[in-house]
Amino acid sequence: METVPRFFRAGPSPQVRLFFFALLSILLMVMDARFSSFAGMRQTVGMILYPLQRLAYIPATLFDQAEELINDFHLTKEIANLRQQYFLNQQKLFRLQILEEENAQLRKLLGAAQQAEIKAIMAEILYVPRDPFNRKVILNKGSSSEIKAGQVVVDDQGVIGQITQVHPFLSEVTLITDKGHSVPVQVARNGLRSIISGAGKNNELELRYLSVNADIEQGDLLVTSGIGGLYPPGLPVARVENIEHDPSRDFAVIMCTPIAGVNRNRQVLILSLSAPIPEHPEEESPEEAPKHTTQQGRRSRAP
Repeated sequence: METVPRFFRAGPSPQVRLFFFALLSILLMVMDARFSSFAGMRQTVGMILYPLQRLAYIPATLFDQAEELINDFHLTKEIANLRQQYFLNQQKLFRLQILEEENAQLRKLLGAAQQAEIKAIMAEILYVPRDPFNRKVILNKGSSSEIKAGQVVVDDQGVIGQITQVHPFLSEVTLITDKGHSVPVQVARNGLRSIISGAGKNNELELRYLSVNADIEQGDLLVTSGIGGLYPPGLPVARVENIEHDPSRDFAVIMCTPIAGVNRNRQVLILSLSAPIPEHPEEESPEEAPKHTTQQGRRSRAP
């Protein structure tokens, strides 16, 4: 009789074994849930399997880190592009602000030219001196634009200076703050005439040769008097800032602030020269005056 090898001998049927192991599992779960019989064993098994668990997570961890590195690289590149775009936009914004300010300044100059009713040429300041004590600027208009020495330069608020040198395509303006420059002015409140001169400093003028009892107050507006024929009358020049009355001096020390933006604006107006006035008659010397008077007396006595 042929016998079946032990390896191929069939045990209980699969259904019986399934039922047995299912019943055993349920029994173990009930015992663990009710009596915590396997907590220590489960903890021990967990500690033994923890290194294997960490090893199993290594590929997934490496994949996540590589993905974060790629994302960081893209983010860094995007931030660099956004920062570059931000700087470009900032420069465009600055240029727009400058253009807006220039546009407003040009509108004011146009309004000032119409109010002055004087022929004017618009010019732009090209150069300013590097020497802080030099009060001269260079404009982009010269003799080719019919600019002549002596013309007055103003902005939308008042007098800036006077053309002192003319080149074919450039002209030099001496600012009213220059120490050697003077402008005949009068007080707008009462018409008191005087001469204002530059103090050689920014934003500072000096009103000279006014007696200590002159009728002038702090805050008075000084305008051009028109005397001399160089400056048209009525142009704002300065405002009185401080008055000092020193009894030891014959004249008061009066400091003023220019009305115009001498150091601010870039666009200016060059006013045309006023109509020439008759020349000042020569003053007679003290020796000639009696002779002239005597001759006039003889002529008056003659029949």
